[in-house]
Amino acid sequence: MPDPRYAVAAVLVTAAVTWGLRALPFAALTPLRASRTVRYLSARMPAGVMVILLAYCLRDLSFTQPSSLAPLTALAVTVGLHLWRRNALLSILGGTAVHVILASTVFAH
Repeated sequence: MPDPRYAVAAVLVTAAVTWGLRALPFAALTPLRASRTVRYLSARMPAGVMVILLAYCLRDLSFTQPSSLAPLTALAVTVGLHLWRRNALLSILGGTAVHVILASTVFAH
C-alpha cells in the first residue's frame, strides 16, 4: 500500500506551485506600476487595439457587395454612439447588435 505521506506531499507541492504562479504576476507588476512606459501604454493601447480590430474586421470587405452595408452601418452606429455617449461598452454592444440584426435579417443570403 502506498505511503499516505507521499500523497500529502504531492498535494502540498501542487498547492505551493499553484499559489506561486498566481501570485507571481502581481509581484512582478508592482514595480512596473510606477513606470512611465507602462503609463504611456495604458493610455494609448485602447485606441490602438480598436484600430487593429477595425482593420481586422474590415480587411476583406468588398464595397461592391450589398452585404457590406451591415458592417459599415454597424461601424457608423458604433462611432455615433461613442461620440454621443462616450461609453465604450454601449458603443461596442450597440454596434454589435446592429451588425448581428442586419447580417441575420436584412442581408442574410
